[in-house]
Amino acid sequence: MNKIPKINIASVGISNCDLDDTVAIFSDVIRSNDKIRVCVTPVNCVEWAQDNLELRDIYNSADLTLCDGVPLIWISKFLGNPLKGRVTGLDVLPQFAEVCQKEGFTMFLLGAKEGVGEELKKHFEKQHPGIKIVGVYSPPFAERFSDEENEKMINMVNAVQPDILWVSLTAPKQDYWIYEHFDRLNTNIAIGVGGAFEVTAGLIKRSPRWMQKIGLEWLFRFLSEPKRLFRRYFIEAPQIFPAVWKQKLGKS
Repeated sequence: MNKIPKINIASVGISNCDLDDTVAIFSDVIRSNDKIRVCVTPVNCVEWAQDNLELRDIYNSADLTLCDGVPLIWISKFLGNPLKGRVTGLDVLPQFAEVCQKEGFTMFLLGAKEGVGEELKKHFEKQHPGIKIVGVYSPPFAERFSDEENEKMINMVNAVQPDILWVSLTAPKQDYWIYEHFDRLNTNIAIGVGGAFEVTAGLIKRSPRWMQKIGLEWLFRFLSEPKRLFRRYFIEAPQIFPAVWKQKLGKS
């Protein structure tokens, strides 16, 4: 694929592309039998990458490091180099699934809680008759998978060689997993999409469109799960600002 320029946000390169660009790139990669690794990156992951050099390298070396959230767009504008748009897992998964149905591309659904992948498969088959979902697997929960479990997942994927592998293991766990096993995965596109399986399957409600447009989707999610998300949104994410100010002042 043609290399997409990245915009520096606190030492993490975010790909300057929007949702339409991403869908077109995915189609071109599959048709040309290329292979790409894709990260869908929210602001809290950019913040974590400040002190985690391995995570920073994972994002900076990815073929696409997508802007997951309006806050990164705001930051890019503040820095004087605005991103074209956001590309969330919640958007790219259903939109490219429609393309897969039309083009005959194959998909593998890896991750999420037990049963979620099967529900998503049913949803897609209802919405897009004839869609080719060639594999579904939910591994047992673990902070880090055993070698045996990793081999099982890799073998399941390679047995069917999907055009696109959707991985739902939360960020950045999914980004680490794809990065560590990418060379062995027989797929054209490997992308982590966080909780997009549950939302797309209709198991979790998404925020209203107006909240998405003005950058308040995070608030809807917080109000839905305040205990789990308080630290992420109110303690971790704001820690990005010192690095952004430093960059703005030309000290990084």
